[in-house]
Amino acid sequence: MREALFAILGSDIEWAGARVLDLYAGTGALAFEAISRGAAKATLVESARPAVQAISANARALGVLGRVRIVPMTVERASVVVRREGPFDLVFADPPYALVGNGEAARALDGLLRGPSEVLSSGARLVLEHGKADAPPSLSGFTLTETRRYGDTSLSFFVLAEAPVSEP
Repeated sequence: MREALFAILGSDIEWAGARVLDLYAGTGALAFEAISRGAAKATLVESARPAVQAISANARALGVLGRVRIVPMTVERASVVVRREGPFDLVFADPPYALVGNGEAARALDGLLRGPSEVLSSGARLVLEHGKADAPPSLSGFTLTETRRYGDTSLSFFVLAEAPVSEP
């Protein structure tokens, strides 16, 4: 599935210099793949201590510690740090599937990504992983472009909606 994800993103993302935000990062595999493709920096938000330790060990082993910022807290609490690290061109979100089904993931994403423009770059992309039984949520400020299914998993692709241009 990761190979398919990066093949889909390949034509939409300018990897050289990209800034990536990996939410519910787990081991950080998606962020590390983005760095291997040329992303300049990745910020990984993960609250589980064993996963944070794995991210750190992986970054060290890959020689990319200087390009990775690990934020060891929940997505709901990470907004101050995330705002300082932006703007981000690409956001990965792989929450526990139950959080997508009950709406908690959408509320956390809205709270984190909504607001000051320094969080996301113009045209930023967001990829949300969720169970195939769950419809992709509506995310404030984003337009859903497509959803693809892989076994029991779905990947929903969103793009940051541009603010309407006001007439003079």
